[in-house]
Amino acid sequence: MTHASPALDAAPPALARPPAFAGLPPLAAAGHDIFLPPLRKPTPRRELPLWTRVGLEASRTAAREPLLRPRLEALVLTPVTPGRILGAVLARGLAGGDARLETLVDEALLVDREALECVEEDLETVTVRDPACHSVLHALLHLKGFQALAAHRVAHSLWSRGRRDAGAWLAHEANVALGVDIHPAVPFGRRVLLDHATGIVIGETAIVEDDVSILHGVTLGATGKERGDRHPKVRRGASIGAGAQVLGNVVLGRMCRIGAGSVVMRHVPAHATAVGVPARIARLRAPAQALVLHDA
Repeated sequence: MTHASPALDAAPPALARPPAFAGLPPLAAAGHDIFLPPLRKPTPRRELPLWTRVGLEASRTAAREPLLRPRLEALVLTPVTPGRILGAVLARGLAGGDARLETLVDEALLVDREALECVEEDLETVTVRDPACHSVLHALLHLKGFQALAAHRVAHSLWSRGRRDAGAWLAHEANVALGVDIHPAVPFGRRVLLDHATGIVIGETAIVEDDVSILHGVTLGATGKERGDRHPKVRRGASIGAGAQVLGNVVLGRMCRIGAGSVVMRHVPAHATAVGVPARIARLRAPAQALVLHDA
């Protein structure tokens, strides 16, 4: 009678662990399944709210640069609401600290929450899209393109709600202090970038949609031969290079690009690149390709 070998019938012993892992369960022997616990996805890091980041950056800057502490306390650390912070920054930059302008901005943003949201998105946008911008605090205090756009959003809010004299005064102060002349009647979309901003002129009946980039020296003006609706319409995602002149009631299509120094007096199709004097279509990108280039 043949007997099975005990060595074959018995379950293989568990593998011993090194002393460093003595507290863990023993490993299974060869030929047996090894159970591994499922890997947990890392918890995504949540970014702090915008104004919390502004306050933290201001505190750190004040600690590094004691000479700047009084200014940071006056503009960022002491005011308790976003409207008051923006009011203090614009009043100091535009009107030498005029308390009337500070109150005007604070009250306007308190009433018009959408305008405040647009300003916040502009601040995030310049921080992400401008390679020269180091932080949200840097954009808030030192980039006049953002300050000019924030002042315009408040002026447009006042103008749209019937306070045209107040809106015109704020637009005038921004023009004198920052060299940016935007009529308070002009509606702007969200996430707009005015890079450098010096010399930008935008006329009364112009329209600027979401995600538009406008560099310094750009004019969205009239030809002088029209009345009524006489200024350009800039569609979503368009980019206008430095010194470009866009004249008349023309449309710059979605995601189009206008080369620096170009003079545009005709409609530009969506996803096209226009350059020259007068501007001509130099390239027409496919929509998918244009979207990738814009997001990059």
